[in-house]
Amino acid sequence: MAKSVAGPEIEKLIQLLAKLPGLGPRSARRAALHLVKRREQLLAPLTAAMAEARDKIGVCSTCGNIDSRDPCTICTDHGRDQSTVVVVEDVADLWALERAKALNAAYHVLGGVLSPLEGVGPEDLTIRQLIDRVEAGGVKELVIAVNATVEGQTTAHYIMDRLEGLEVKVTRLAHGVPVGGELDYLDEGTLAAAMRSRTAL
Repeated sequence: MAKSVAGPEIEKLIQLLAKLPGLGPRSARRAALHLVKRREQLLAPLTAAMAEARDKIGVCSTCGNIDSRDPCTICTDHGRDQSTVVVVEDVADLWALERAKALNAAYHVLGGVLSPLEGVGPEDLTIRQLIDRVEAGGVKELVIAVNATVEGQTTAHYIMDRLEGLEVKVTRLAHGVPVGGELDYLDEGTLAAAMRSRTAL
């Protein structure tokens, strides 16, 4: 077993950094060394920002986004089309769609997808809150923007079943050939989805 080359405080910093997505033990060591070397420029401001985030950042009670306000910045933006709600699995998906600037709409974060094998049922997600939003009125279209996995599609179908009888248009993201994609490099599932979702020119 390798001996520790630093004190317990630095080792603890490395272990915590290694828990972040995309950082393994070696990357965490490099990041910790970089932070320690640049204590004043990076470590002190990062520590202050993390303390502020811990105290001020929470979950939006309307859509499930993460923000320092409740309702969040997106929900209180009067320039958005609040009648269109994009339903996503996770906050990371919301942020990805916002980066794309594809639709100036409101959002609803489910907090995951239905997965009986992992013990995730409808009560573990924010599906009830989504139905309540639609029933309250004002929502004309729901865009189901979940991942094209078995669990994602199961969740989408469950939501559609729950919306039966309500006056709301339900759409989903197109599946198939990505922009710039070459057919020869795509898997069979993607090609089949593209054929099923073909549109008129």
